[in-house]
Amino acid sequence: MIVDWLAQTPALVVAGLVVSAPGLLALFGAGLRGLALGAFAPVFSIAATAIAALVFGQVGLPWSPLTWVLAMLVFVAVAWLVGRMLGPAPTESADLRWVLVFGLFLGALFAGWRLISYISDPDGISQTNDAVFHMNAVRYILETTDASSMHVNAVIGGRSFYPAAWHGVTALIVMATGVSIPVAANIFTVVIGAVIWPLGIAWLARSVFRSDVVAGYAAVLASALQAFPLLMFQWGVLFPNALSTALVPAALAMVVSGSSWVRESARWEGWVRLGLFTLVAAAALLLAQPAAFLPWAAMSVVWLSYAVVKHAEMLGIARALMIVTAAWVVLTLVWVYLARGTSGSHWPPFRNKFEALFDVLLNGQVRMPIALAISVLMLVGLAVTIRRRELRWFAVSWAGISLLYVLVAAVGNAFVRESILGAWYADPYRIAALAPIAAIPLAALGLDALIHFFARRFGRKERAFAVALAGLCASVVVMIVIVCFRGVAMPAFLEATFDRESRYLAASDAYLNPDERALLEELPDLVDEDQRVLGNPSTGAGFGYVLSGLDVYPRTWSPPKSDAWAEIAERLREAGQEDSVCEALEVYGDPAYVLDFGPSGVGPGKYPAPGMTDFDGQDGFELVAREGAASLWRITACAR
Repeated sequence: MIVDWLAQTPALVVAGLVVSAPGLLALFGAGLRGLALGAFAPVFSIAATAIAALVFGQVGLPWSPLTWVLAMLVFVAVAWLVGRMLGPAPTESADLRWVLVFGLFLGALFAGWRLISYISDPDGISQTNDAVFHMNAVRYILETTDASSMHVNAVIGGRSFYPAAWHGVTALIVMATGVSIPVAANIFTVVIGAVIWPLGIAWLARSVFRSDVVAGYAAVLASALQAFPLLMFQWGVLFPNALSTALVPAALAMVVSGSSWVRESARWEGWVRLGLFTLVAAAALLLAQPAAFLPWAAMSVVWLSYAVVKHAEMLGIARALMIVTAAWVVLTLVWVYLARGTSGSHWPPFRNKFEALFDVLLNGQVRMPIALAISVLMLVGLAVTIRRRELRWFAVSWAGISLLYVLVAAVGNAFVRESILGAWYADPYRIAALAPIAAIPLAALGLDALIHFFARRFGRKERAFAVALAGLCASVVVMIVIVCFRGVAMPAFLEATFDRESRYLAASDAYLNPDERALLEELPDLVDEDQRVLGNPSTGAGFGYVLSGLDVYPRTWSPPKSDAWAEIAERLREAGQEDSVCEALEVYGDPAYVLDFGPSGVGPGKYPAPGMTDFDGQDGFELVAREGAASLWRITACAR
């Protein structure tokens, strides 16, 4: 396994450059340095990439590495121009920077290992419904050279906005390196979980707690909870949600840290810099997956409320009240607008309120095994934030994220599920993934508090180096135990069961089994490129477009909702006897081939099609190729 991943090092380097190089160059010119520069660089790069894709789509420029580089140079030039106008940003003081450096290195190793060991094969495909759409969308970008968020949804015939930052970056990795789409997706997964997320968590911890040591602990512990980043690559698979959630800590840290630019400068430059970077953060989140914009905005408003109340005497009570009220009103309006702009609630509650409360206190959301060590550290950190007035806003933020989970897990009220939780489709997995944004920094703070407590308790002098080293070693021990002994099976919250294995393993009974994948990859040698191939998308045939590049239809996991498709799904194998079947096929362009991957399973998200299997011996069908139980048939019954 390791050798296979090492062979993908060039692709990993390219992916890292795509998500960091534009931001590093631009933000250096705009005055950022140190951890702020490294952590916010991916936020800038994602925003710039997604905006460039939108512009290219509007003016008709092709999406390619060359045009992307040119666009990034424009963004970098603008950032340097703004930086010259505003001057350098104030830098944050460093206490024990070595702890932060080692913490980031170790955090990347732990997070990368957890993801790599779960995915196993760099060419593996997530055996989940959403993987069909996301990977087919990347194929569509490669085919049309258009990565605009106003275009990507056309892969399934849609015309609406769909956040395509993840898809655009993944397509660039494929174009620049020549790796397959599954490899590019998995490489980007590692970058999201092992680079973007630990950097953001570390910067958030330092911005809130003003300590490089706590930031270093947070970096090490970044992947300690299954809820994120791992869960978003198990459930769904939710690539865009994973990207947007990984960006939230750095986006929030920018708001918190940026306040120092305003405090330390009475001039307008600090306000302008903070405003521009806040817009960059908002753009990145909205174009990656808008749901993540809401917790970021809410936590930012909580922090703003604290800051305004703190300076109420200077601002005046009336003005302070007006600012806080306006901020919460705007947040409420935006929240309800985004929540009600989706297809609504798709999942029922599954816990009572006390069970849901214990879930958040013990980090056992969606029936995951409780994370005892991290939960103890988190609760200690929570106690510290409650005792220290300047940190209470972060305790309130943790409570707000926890409340979202309690609502989705235990409250069935229609208004709550549609107007408050609708941005996540009232999906407890997506909301559970938000918990580590606050839980991990709190755990790092708790670890720091405990290390200092025991140093005092046992009469040791609190030498900064020794205490920091002890804390770093303790965080490493916690992670080693988690990585080596804690299972990461995907929980099914409604059934209270767990996956028997990784969702990336292609077993014989998997969504896409090895025989089906082999046949799909062979399709270009069997079918002319202008021919359409039908398949039941609830089987591995849904991956036909991404793996072959041919028009394998449908291109998403759910079948079309039409009478014609219903006729095909139920009676295609009778095409030799029933003219109505041929009429239905005509609606879908008279496809000349059909894939027989069985009728599919049953259950949520599965659509059995008994008429699209068992063609052997049926009039009007000729066998073209077979791989195990998977087969390709030519439809001759409706030849015109």
